[in-house]
Amino acid sequence: MSNLVQKRILLGITGGIAAYKSIELIRLLTKAGAEVQVVLTDGAKAFVTEMTLQAISGHPVRSTLLDPNAEAGMGHIELAKWADLIVIAPASADFMARYAQGMANDLLTTLCLATESPVLLAPAMNQAMWRHPATQANAALLTERGVLSIGPADGAQACGDIGPGRMSEPSDIFNAISTHFEDTSIAQDLTGQHWVITAGPTMEAIDPVRFISNHSSGKMGYALATAALARGAKVTLVSGPVQLTPPDGANVIAVKSADEMLAACKQSMQPQADVFIGAAAVADFKMKIASEQKMKKQADTEELTLTLVKNPDIIATLAQQKLAKSIVGFAAETQNVIEYAKSKLERKGLDMIIANDVSRADIGFNQDENQVTVITHNKTWSPDKAAKSELASQLVECIQQHIQSPS
Repeated sequence: MSNLVQKRILLGITGGIAAYKSIELIRLLTKAGAEVQVVLTDGAKAFVTEMTLQAISGHPVRSTLLDPNAEAGMGHIELAKWADLIVIAPASADFMARYAQGMANDLLTTLCLATESPVLLAPAMNQAMWRHPATQANAALLTERGVLSIGPADGAQACGDIGPGRMSEPSDIFNAISTHFEDTSIAQDLTGQHWVITAGPTMEAIDPVRFISNHSSGKMGYALATAALARGAKVTLVSGPVQLTPPDGANVIAVKSADEMLAACKQSMQPQADVFIGAAAVADFKMKIASEQKMKKQADTEELTLTLVKNPDIIATLAQQKLAKSIVGFAAETQNVIEYAKSKLERKGLDMIIANDVSRADIGFNQDENQVTVITHNKTWSPDKAAKSELASQLVECIQQHIQSPS
């Protein structure tokens, strides 16, 4: 069961293009059993509508401090007391400035000052605004006062700039909220264990500007790392190029190619890891010889032939060298999913394989939910479709049980 069941989340949405992502965050929270109420600033209304947010959250949306009907019973104070956690996503530079200075000139800032509950910010703004000394000072001041935060992420922005300032993805914010509510009684039964997990795609260079890759987002691998950390494991996360916020406490090793990923795994697993999970989508082939210069298009050539060679089989290599006590693989297939996964389990000498159908649009690559089948040499288990964060907790539990009772 999700640790968000019956948790009361007050979601504040400020003005910014990232406001549209908050719709997905509400969906993830409500599906996990949380109760969500939404507060909009005037600026946010330019990007999302109250009707949409009300339909998704199941509650009327509040946006006005001096609402005669609500304030007849001191509504904003009651709302501040109601929340177990206040989340501001996106949190604009303007909101952070007003909050840092203790202003209460709209409903959202008033709630943040009136609450005794924790507040979590997910900043989102132009990269220059985020880097500005005033914004950095406000962020530091809020952190000093105990305000929680996630992000911002680094990458392309709606304005065309590239840099830090993107709001963290809804799944990452969801994971941060879930982590906040983790029951302190959660067994730390992985303490003393070292888990090495790969995540994301690999990028195999064709020339300095082109590469071979795939659609993996890394969300499943990052969720598994978060779940293992929550139970006390030491986690090394070997990550291909992704747009995700690394989980707190993980030793993250960033790589690009399959060769780099294999080398990082071997180094991390000396002398031997307890568990290896190969959740990364590793490119099967690479260029035999990558061009040192950008390959030019020839006007008289309609076709181009690339000579590819096999990449190293990372998980089979690690299994053969017994660099982990337990080796868990993933099988992302588009047909004959279970049959191919069982073949991979035996052929590569794995202890467990997790199979999923990436031909489905609602699960797998780039999605926040997944549905898998867990296969060992004598058992098969198919958990229900769930958010990747929730599924990761179930998978970590399954792996730990298998370690304790391999049969």
